[in-house]
Amino acid sequence: MIYSTEDVFSKVPRGHELYLAFASRIHQMFQEVKVKVSKTQVSFSNRYVFAIASVPLRRKKEWPKECILITFGLPFQLEDPRIVEAVEAYPRRWTHHVLIQREDEIDEELMEWIGASYQFSLEK
Repeated sequence: MIYSTEDVFSKVPRGHELYLAFASRIHQMFQEVKVKVSKTQVSFSNRYVFAIASVPLRRKKEWPKECILITFGLPFQLEDPRIVEAVEAYPRRWTHHVLIQREDEIDEELMEWIGASYQFSLEK
């Protein structure tokens, strides 16, 4: 089955709108980006995946009901109040999750983290 980005974000009011704002920023920053849409997420990659946009499937009760999840990887644990979860999936490979409820949260700080993840994925 072929999925669309509308399918992925259909369960969240304004979810697709938030995704489009995030994707637009990605495409403004990077020339060579592959986009892969699956049933539950949209992956952005260069050589490897550097960012994922999705709807939280395993939501913690304190998380807002209407949000999308942005996931990215770094070689270190980023500590910031916006990071709702960080896991060291492999040695020196930290996966970080940020919840986005409004377009203004797709700001310079988040995009700096995405830029660092883009660079990290090139160096793997």
